[in-house]
Amino acid sequence: MSAEQTKTAEAKGTRTLTGRVVSTKMQKTISVLIQRYVPHATYGKYQRRTTQLLAHDENNESRTGDLVSIEECRPLSRHKSWRLVKILERGPAADQRSEEAQP
Repeated sequence: MSAEQTKTAEAKGTRTLTGRVVSTKMQKTISVLIQRYVPHATYGKYQRRTTQLLAHDENNESRTGDLVSIEECRPLSRHKSWRLVKILERGPAADQRSEEAQP
């Protein structure tokens, strides 16, 4: 993305969200879990709400457990209208997780 395109994207107010990758089992698509905290209408206690979104990952570079930044874009399919911007933090590698699971 060039600097000129970035300026127009910011001017239009594209939404950017941060979340964890939950699934990478599809081709060029990742499932991202977004968490937000909202106050209860009556009591005011903050509750955790989660939303699961599908995002486009052109190069299949993200893995399960990664913290990623996604941005809204034109609809790419029936359920997919977000795209991966960048990987903020890598999740644990698959071989490390399997070692932790075995006693």
